[in-house]
Amino acid sequence: MKQEQHILYWKQNLKYLLILLSIWFVVSFGFGILLKEELDQFQIMGFKLGFWFAQQGSIYAFVILIFVYMRLMNRLDHKFGYEDPEENN
Repeated sequence: MKQEQHILYWKQNLKYLLILLSIWFVVSFGFGILLKEELDQFQIMGFKLGFWFAQQGSIYAFVILIFVYMRLMNRLDHKFGYEDPEENN
């Protein structure tokens, strides 16, 4: 049973990684490069949106994705009993 739980844990972890890396790719490459011309029709804080995503927006998205991954993994660790015993003190 322990081996099956370990496999399920890593499958879920890889699913999270795939989803978050896909978001990362869309924000950085898609919005910053591929869709730049279409997004430049709009402005945010005085800058064209495509330029803003390439320079600032992707960085904000990366930081948010780090915190989302941290939260998802904490929940997954709790679900499968992989919590750090020192955290409960």
